[in-house]
Amino acid sequence: MNLKIDVLRKDHEKKHFSCGKIALDDYFHKQAGQDARKDLSVCYVVTDTDEDENKILGYYTLTNNSIPWAEFPEELTKKIPKSYSIPTALLGRLAVDKNNQGRKLGEILLFDALKKCLEVSEKMGLYAVIVDPLDDAAIAFYQSYGFILIPSNKKMFITIKTIEDSFSK
Repeated sequence: MNLKIDVLRKDHEKKHFSCGKIALDDYFHKQAGQDARKDLSVCYVVTDTDEDENKILGYYTLTNNSIPWAEFPEELTKKIPKSYSIPTALLGRLAVDKNNQGRKLGEILLFDALKKCLEVSEKMGLYAVIVDPLDDAAIAFYQSYGFILIPSNKKMFITIKTIEDSFSK
């Protein structure tokens, strides 16, 4: 297997992708390309160049975001002025085709997204990466990588500092 992660292109084969979650499949088939063209998000896809480099095995999206100061845990906002919204990156969606699940592609996509966010944080203010988990399985997946649930809005986050510490090990 020779995996390649790249920005979604028109020649990528989207129509056969199915992760088994209607919301993620519908977004990918109907909206991901439009959002990218309108600069609302960037969609990254993973392919296997040993097989068919246009067949999508999984995808994720990234966009900028902010979370109101009051929604973050107090221990993280002690030194941040209350008038600020917390600058974040939103890992909006992450999905793996059902024929490729169980092969650690979700982890590979997650690490790629976090690495890209870490690189962006070196050039502009970025405090954390936010996810909006679809269900309990997604919550468990993200928790296993250090994401913390925000009870007030059911989103999860991991700080850039935590990501940085993880990659420096």
